[in-house]
Amino acid sequence: MRFAVLADIHGNSLALEAVLADMSTLGISLAVNLGDHFSGPLDAAGTATLLMKQNFVSIQGNHDRWLIGQDPSDMGPSDKCAFEQLEKKQLDWLASLPPTTTAFGDVFLCHGTPTSDVTYWLERVEQNGVVRSASLEEAEREAEGIGARLILCGHTHIPRVVRLQDGRTVVNPGSVGCPGYDDETPVYHRMQTGTPNASYAVVDGEGADRTVSFRSIPYDSASAAKLAMQNGRDDWARALATGWFDD
Repeated sequence: MRFAVLADIHGNSLALEAVLADMSTLGISLAVNLGDHFSGPLDAAGTATLLMKQNFVSIQGNHDRWLIGQDPSDMGPSDKCAFEQLEKKQLDWLASLPPTTTAFGDVFLCHGTPTSDVTYWLERVEQNGVVRSASLEEAEREAEGIGARLILCGHTHIPRVVRLQDGRTVVNPGSVGCPGYDDETPVYHRMQTGTPNASYAVVDGEGADRTVSFRSIPYDSASAAKLAMQNGRDDWARALATGWFDD
């Protein structure tokens, strides 16, 4: 079996188009999608049109949950921009998605961790805002009770693969559409990949013989950055153009 792993598209239809084209070149039609589909100052409606046609196995991320659960007056700017673009049928599709699921028999999907869509799995944020890799002990703690051999998560936008001591593997495919961001939780910090490319992963094989490869796909990120700037988000524009959130 061969399938793609997508996450954190964040309304970037240009990046999604590039990923879908790369999948087609590789002959891949199966995919799973780990959430945060539309939120951002970009093209939520266009992303929804593209994504809903694919019929990928998909789950909700934290921004998806906020898009369907919050009053628009309480939404952050990225969620509000997306909400104003989306039609009811697109929001209804988002509401129909589960927070976690199992695909292909032994592949577990979550956005953050199995119990939280806002918790980082493979990274930790120190009190001074420094981001570090989670220790093996920390990563294994989050995997307690999950029997699947392959565990997929998103949320941090950082591509990583970690093998647990019992042979289970945790994979974050990175972000299709948002290579850098800042956040106030648990303290102010920045996540940045250092490349404007669209990121996703490809899984080949079955069971213990599966291989994981990461794809870094160039696309017209300058146009995505221009759209973010037109929507009043210079921070997004900088990250989309460079892969760095820092000034």
